[in-house]
Amino acid sequence: MGRARLRELGITPGRLPAGPLNAITDVAGVEVGHSTLIRDQPAVVRSGVTMIWPGGRDIWTDHRFAGFHSFNGNGEMTGTIWLAEQGLLAGPIGITCTHCVGVVRDAICSYAARLGITQAWHLPVVAETWDGWLSDAESFPVTEAMAHAALDAARGGPVAEGSVGGGTGMICHEFKGGIGTASRVVESSGERFTLGALVQANYGARELLRVDGVPVGREIGYDEVPGRREPAGASSSIIVILATDAPLLAIQCQRLARRATTGLAWAGGIGANSSGDIFLAFSTANRVRQDAPHADLRMLAPERMTPLFQAAAEATEEAILNALTAAETMTGYKGRTIHALPLDRLQAVMKRYRPGG
Repeated sequence: MGRARLRELGITPGRLPAGPLNAITDVAGVEVGHSTLIRDQPAVVRSGVTMIWPGGRDIWTDHRFAGFHSFNGNGEMTGTIWLAEQGLLAGPIGITCTHCVGVVRDAICSYAARLGITQAWHLPVVAETWDGWLSDAESFPVTEAMAHAALDAARGGPVAEGSVGGGTGMICHEFKGGIGTASRVVESSGERFTLGALVQANYGARELLRVDGVPVGREIGYDEVPGRREPAGASSSIIVILATDAPLLAIQCQRLARRATTGLAWAGGIGANSSGDIFLAFSTANRVRQDAPHADLRMLAPERMTPLFQAAAEATEEAILNALTAAETMTGYKGRTIHALPLDRLQAVMKRYRPGG
């Protein structure tokens, strides 16, 4: 059968309602763009870059509160030292392959220079996961032009998932992985807030994969679907970006970012020693003007954070699963093949464990 999103298969994890697109772009102003590179000469490349505009392209002058969390730190997310110090995003966010973080980080700087942005310096946030099993990582394939193209191409609306952008060469629970997204809507004290997640999923042993609590990974053996075998606990990495229109300060964004850990655990991630599991959350509700002497802010009461925590966990879990159901089988570097999660088998396993739906 063709590839599909999780809910198109009749599988609806979590309890909170999804937004209309079930994507990070359900948060108004958030835009996502991809640049994908698939070629066999002069090197075998399955790679790319994904860019996120966090709540509008005025981010250069109207900064947004943000916070991050490193669940396991065998990875990279640039700009986090300044983010921890100041708590503000001042530019777009990039996600790419491990050996291309530098060029993407510099490309955001050169993009700002091209636009004539007046910031005195740029310390962009760019994260990575390793695609070297399917792509010749040491060919350093991602270019400044690709990063600029992803920034230019970014739009609201539906988000391409699976083997696109930074997720092109990624593997998740020993099936083809990549980019996935999802969203949740929460209501609290008469107000309605949206939270969206976008992941670059490249981690995990097959036997640990769970779909809405069902041990799907244990039900699909290597005799049925070959895979890159990973012992339990071994893995690569995952990047999770959370966006919300709830009015949060930086420390609240940091707290929210931590809750991506729960969604990752529900899907079967354990934060292995060799895994880079790094999460970032930002809020679009407050604007902090670069040149203003003060900012007038709103802050969600701490007691009202819990529904957002649940939303972060649920959206992260479903975004990972959407990456798996969207991605297609891929052959790459050294003739290696990673197979897609078979959707007919996924549905059959779910039905056997939950015959009533």
